[in-house]
Amino acid sequence: MLFSSPNLRMAPKLGILAGGGPLPGHLIEACRETGRQFFVIGFEGQADPIVIGNAPHAWVRLGAAKTALDRLRAEGVEDIVMAGPVRRPTLKELRPDRRAARFLARGLLNRGDNSLLGAIVRTLEEDEGFRVVGADAVLGDMRAPNGPFGRFEPDPGSKEDIAHGMRVLTDTGHLDIGQAVIVQQGIVLGLEAAEGTSGLLERCAALHREGRGGVLVKQPKLGQELRADMPTVGPDTIAGAINSGLAGIAIGAGNTLILDRTKLVAEADKAGLFVVGIRPGDYCTDE
Repeated sequence: MLFSSPNLRMAPKLGILAGGGPLPGHLIEACRETGRQFFVIGFEGQADPIVIGNAPHAWVRLGAAKTALDRLRAEGVEDIVMAGPVRRPTLKELRPDRRAARFLARGLLNRGDNSLLGAIVRTLEEDEGFRVVGADAVLGDMRAPNGPFGRFEPDPGSKEDIAHGMRVLTDTGHLDIGQAVIVQQGIVLGLEAAEGTSGLLERCAALHREGRGGVLVKQPKLGQELRADMPTVGPDTIAGAINSGLAGIAIGAGNTLILDRTKLVAEADKAGLFVVGIRPGDYCTDE
């Protein structure tokens, strides 16, 4: 993977707040290839030690906000990127310090992810003086393009399922539930919740119906803070779709990150799955 943007080489030192999944590793690789200085805060019980590897880092408990912020300042970090899913803990698990309690004092713990992530971004910028950037600003041109990625395209039946999935996500977006839905032959098999897209795929594998396979439709939620939580797909998503018997995947063009696109397309083509970037106007969402 090559990252050639000249702006990254001149950019301020980056702090990577690492949750789970492979995204923190891609950010580390991008910084190394462009020469950008960086430092990783790995959240204990969330980030994968193998993904962080030998990158400069510190392990911090999720509720220890002061420790994390003080370390970022000591390392000379100016920009912050939030990378990877974080399982939301209970208050007992979180054990928030006084700095972390700023978020909770606003009653945000019981709200949805959109409100919480938006408040975190505002607090980091307005109260703590950092600049929050999206992962896409570091990784370069990894946003999903419009149209099919590989050799396969959705047939008319799959297009109907995509349109229905978009209707479902539009109607549920204000509830701040999840970014994805699986539809097969007009039937909603599952809506993403706290388990994430991989969990949704696992859950719906047992619900697969005979006949044409279903479609995973993934789009940002209404009002989603994309700098903190841009939808992401990668080869693992393809593997989950194959195991769930899906016909393909439709993702938001321009607002979804594609990790390891070459491998993703190769695995999808090998399995006969379509992967397509979509915009709201591409499909009729009227009943």
